[in-house]
Amino acid sequence: MYKFLLVFLLVGGFALAARAQSPDLNNKQTKRDSINLRRDSVTSKPFAPKIKHDEKKYHPDSLHSPKKAVIRSMIIPGWGQVYNHRWWKVPLIYTALGLLGDAYVFNEGYYQEFLALSKYREHGTSPAPGSKYYNDYILYQGQQDQTIYDANDAYRRDRDLSIMGFVAFWGIQMVDAYIDAKFQHSYTMDTDFSYKIEPTIMNQQPMFAQSLGSQMIPGLKLTLSF
Repeated sequence: MYKFLLVFLLVGGFALAARAQSPDLNNKQTKRDSINLRRDSVTSKPFAPKIKHDEKKYHPDSLHSPKKAVIRSMIIPGWGQVYNHRWWKVPLIYTALGLLGDAYVFNEGYYQEFLALSKYREHGTSPAPGSKYYNDYILYQGQQDQTIYDANDAYRRDRDLSIMGFVAFWGIQMVDAYIDAKFQHSYTMDTDFSYKIEPTIMNQQPMFAQSLGSQMIPGLKLTLSF
């Protein structure tokens, strides 16, 4: 009888001891899980969303020289535009220069003609038959001397304007080549823009502060990133 009670007490004590140890086992399991979780968090890479760059970015061309573009346009019209990859401007340049050159040839021819007729009228002579301006002299024989002189001055003025226009347009195409080379190739033109909006406090002017009762009012601040 006593042996049975002793065995029963021993079994009950072991059971109580085993049950008392169960929280420790759970705690150890929890610690083990937390250690594994930390190990996984250390070894694993942090999640980051993929950034898609769909738009093309333009960067400055450090090898492109505005000085070279100007020198090329000064030597040959349109060469600087070709250097800047502005091929479509070359026909426009030569069309304008060609029209000015044609205007010069036209006015120069008539200026020489009326200059010779003016000299004949001044000296009271006439060209020999078959000479260069003989037919023109006969054609304008009925015109007054002042009319011949005015025509001579008008064609000379138009000829000079044609020369000035030709030189001016030559210089304009040089400036155009410089501007294209300077502002198109020397500065970045990235399309990666961003902005940031955040609250701020603005300081009011004295006259507005009196009407509002305070010099500080809330507002929004916009910051652009280029």
